[in-house]
Amino acid sequence: MKTVYNFSAGPAVLPKPVLEKAKSELLNYQNSGMSVMELSHRSSLFESIIQDAEQLLRELMQIPNNYRVLFLQGGASLQFTMIPLNLAQNKKAQYINTGTWSKKAISEAKKLSNVTVEVIASSEEKNFTYIPEVTEEMIDPDAAYVHITTNNTIEGTAFTTLPKTGKVPLVADMSSNILANEYNVEDFGVIYAGAQKNIGPAGLTVVIIREDLLGLSEVPSAMLDYKIQAESHSLYNTPPTFSIYMAKLVFEWIKEQGAAAGMFKQDQEKAALLYQALERSSLFSSPVNPANRSLTNIPFITGNETLDKKFIAEATEMGLENLKGHRLVGGMRASLYNAFPIAGVHALIDFMQAFEKENGGN
Repeated sequence: MKTVYNFSAGPAVLPKPVLEKAKSELLNYQNSGMSVMELSHRSSLFESIIQDAEQLLRELMQIPNNYRVLFLQGGASLQFTMIPLNLAQNKKAQYINTGTWSKKAISEAKKLSNVTVEVIASSEEKNFTYIPEVTEEMIDPDAAYVHITTNNTIEGTAFTTLPKTGKVPLVADMSSNILANEYNVEDFGVIYAGAQKNIGPAGLTVVIIREDLLGLSEVPSAMLDYKIQAESHSLYNTPPTFSIYMAKLVFEWIKEQGAAAGMFKQDQEKAALLYQALERSSLFSSPVNPANRSLTNIPFITGNETLDKKFIAEATEMGLENLKGHRLVGGMRASLYNAFPIAGVHALIDFMQAFEKENGGN
């Protein structure tokens, strides 16, 4: 059986030890005679799972006590509505537009008639190949929040320096680089992330919110109310129990790797290898401003669409899966999330060099 390396942008590769542990516990969790998927979310067994998951995440990210951790459903996309609904009714919300997911967040916020949406910076005029500069003078001190996407999965850019927003809460969609960077949680009012890239399988969304941002507005749905979800300890309704269990296992694995700092170091090493290979290549190149390159999502091109397709097809035959770039960008994309092994980066580079020799490279 050939070795397969999964470069998918999400749902993404999971750590093999996590999958093996989940397999061993799948039919009989802690001698209960039941699968984790069969446990009542009100049972003591599941209460221990969700409490352990929260405590581990708090430890990994050094989350202060005045922040609540929520395990919700609906993906990061539902947060595009929940954020302004909870924080910005009858107020202004400011957004930095750095890619596809930022645009979607802006679009959803604009659908709320009592929220004023202002885009204060954008890189759309250059196809989101860089992160725009944001100065303190651009921040409205009366704004409800400033929203950023810390890592742009599709375009391959990332914030290396956070914008200074003063007393205005910074809200971050951190779906594709949560636990892959050494962020200080206290720099944010809200952090949210879909799980399917660095945390676990699809179905779970993590929200980390400062307590003073709870209950600011009357929300028309209990399911969309952060205050109610926090008071219910993420158990207002049946949560995604299996996804939370898998997240707990991933958090345990990350702790063994040296927590967020350890993962950040590994991700820097993996990304540096691939970027160095792209810089040496006369066939492949990165379309992204070097100052704003992502560690976790690395797009690259040959400049020839036919050659790109050939590369993707031949790479797939070699076990290098899911390298096709997003339809909005084209080319190729290698997603090197926390669980992606460095051996897979070396395998990709070896194949790139062989492909270049056979297809016109110097």
